[in-house]
Amino acid sequence: MQFAFGGVRPALTLLIGVAIMVAALGFALVIGETRIPLADIWAVLRIEAGYPAREVNPIDHGILWSYRLPRAIIALSCGASLALSGVVLQALLRNPLSDPYILGLSAGASTGAVAVAILGFGAGALSLSGGAFIGAMLAFGFVAWLARMARGNSAQATSSLALLLAGVAGAQLFHALTALIIAKSADANQARGIMFWMMGNLSGSRWPDVYLAVPITLIGSAIIFLHFRALDAMTFGREAAQSMGIRTGLVMGVLISTTALLTAVMVSMTGAIGFVGLVVPHAMRFLVGVGHLRLIPATALAGGIFLILADIVARMLIPGQTLPIGVVTALVGAPAFAIILVRSSRAHSG
Repeated sequence: MQFAFGGVRPALTLLIGVAIMVAALGFALVIGETRIPLADIWAVLRIEAGYPAREVNPIDHGILWSYRLPRAIIALSCGASLALSGVVLQALLRNPLSDPYILGLSAGASTGAVAVAILGFGAGALSLSGGAFIGAMLAFGFVAWLARMARGNSAQATSSLALLLAGVAGAQLFHALTALIIAKSADANQARGIMFWMMGNLSGSRWPDVYLAVPITLIGSAIIFLHFRALDAMTFGREAAQSMGIRTGLVMGVLISTTALLTAVMVSMTGAIGFVGLVVPHAMRFLVGVGHLRLIPATALAGGIFLILADIVARMLIPGQTLPIGVVTALVGAPAFAIILVRSSRAHSG
């Protein structure tokens, strides 16, 4: 199944995606331990926008405006950012298993954020997002170096296998560094909060986070979309892209930095949420094809919708308790990862 690009159908597909996104946002605002009617939601939105509306229960108003709405917007931004990061990494590295979580970027970002929060890395001049960005870039550099060494020293190591194993090694290394920082310098309350945050948690999402996450997501998405032709070319290899006049070194530097920034900002707010960048791009390729002109906007929309729905499930799966959202994405992503791994292995062996 694949939608043809041209005429009305792509526009209709985009409109359907936007409608599903709006519906998902509506569900995120309504559903919870306290059910809030749609009429109250509309009234609160009108009040906050400065328009006259009927009075709403102050508690429901606070829950909706201060808690559920920023949480839903952060989920939308985070899902879009992580999904787009997967699209970029899979195209640049020509590896269907590439994903910020699997390649260790999320683990590196977590280490950088924890180093700033607990150790005071940067002496107050570096924010959590800045520390996470440095950590993500270091993690990517380490994984890329290790994968290159593995391919160079083993004639049987395929590119996909080497990158996958390097990503596992890099993720474990940075997880260990994070655990070491927590064990050495954090008190009991800090350790408990950080460990829950590291599993993926949207509970702390507030409006100041929205004011950072939304612009970063929009800017990162625009940069990635402007390079859709380069991403199409890079799927055929660097040599093929260079023959088309693409400056591959510059493109890879810009897009990898953009991916690291998107991952770092989201990880600094929500912790490491896995498999979004793996599952969503593959699902969208099935629906809209491999061309990045269609794939990029479709993946951004689908990633945001996926994480909003995952957050709803995390809040409702166990009554009276909120699961880390990373648990829900892993329950979906781990089987998908296994399927993609098997199919990729069979394709290489064939």
